[in-house]
Amino acid sequence: MAGAGYRTFQSGEVLTSTNVQTYLMDQAVQVYSGTAARSSAVPSPSTGMVAYSTATGLQVFNGSAWVSVGSQVVAVNYLVLAGGGGGASTSAGGGGGGGAGGFRSTVTATGGGGTIETALACSLSTNYPISIGAGGTSGGAGDSKGGAGGNSSFSSVTSTGGGGGGNTSGTGNSGGSGGGAGYGYSDIAGGAGTTNQGFAGGNYVGSTAYNGGAGGGGAGAVGSGAPSAAVGGAGGAGVANSITGSSVTRGGGGGGASSTTGGAGGSGGGGTGGASNGVAGTVNTGGGGGGAYSDGTAAAGGSGVVILSFPTTSGTITIGAGLTGTTTTSGANTIATITAGTGNVSWA
Repeated sequence: MAGAGYRTFQSGEVLTSTNVQTYLMDQAVQVYSGTAARSSAVPSPSTGMVAYSTATGLQVFNGSAWVSVGSQVVAVNYLVLAGGGGGASTSAGGGGGGGAGGFRSTVTATGGGGTIETALACSLSTNYPISIGAGGTSGGAGDSKGGAGGNSSFSSVTSTGGGGGGNTSGTGNSGGSGGGAGYGYSDIAGGAGTTNQGFAGGNYVGSTAYNGGAGGGGAGAVGSGAPSAAVGGAGGAGVANSITGSSVTRGGGGGGASSTTGGAGGSGGGGTGGASNGVAGTVNTGGGGGGAYSDGTAAAGGSGVVILSFPTTSGTITIGAGLTGTTTTSGANTIATITAGTGNVSWA
């Protein structure tokens, strides 16, 4: 019905039901006693409908929500994914894989098995800060833990960078998802994940005498310890998310290293652990970096990303200086994908 435009009716003209439903309903201001009465009367409003209630005052339906006239807002869904942690290097045995970056979203459950978050109401002509976390540095080729991934943020929403993997006899570091423990001679813990953002890194069990490091935690699952004598632990799986209009898995943990077979990277960008050198986490997935084996070179984590989805009819986004990003459309929504930098976005 919406979009038919304005029509002037002639004196004496007989109105049809189509005239009423196509023109008059969209041209009139509807009055209700409250939002419940409005929802009952108009369960599927058209974009541009105007209604007044004593609870909210004058509002217009913007395609996804009723918003107040004069202080229009854009309902923005988001995925905020931090940078993954770096894999660890060792002087003996396998280094732990890096943990995935913290994962927060309004479209699917947050990382760590959390709940779906609520869309942000963004006012027109207002700047909202965005920052994209870099992947954590690798432990290099010595005996060092992996570096922490950088935090990513959009407005008031911040996701924590992934924890670095543990080196020889070293615990994994905590983060969005925790880094995997390194090889050692006693029980060693993986790093903790952040509540509602990611899972813990895998543990090393000293009694096994396995030489593999543990996998880093993923946004969707805990990292694994070494499963056999010469195989590294796998990184935890990431989380599938369809904010762009198609399902993409991100936030995989990095695999732990071992003498024969490195641990697999978690689905969603986690780097494979090495039988020598580790493999880096995939760019813009928040994947953890793979650990290295006995003086091999560990790998860095993958950078994070911020993805925003909002009704195309509700506003046009401007991606400000300092940010690298693109816009596409999916159905009735515009999708802004910010892949690097620090700066502001706004709507008009």
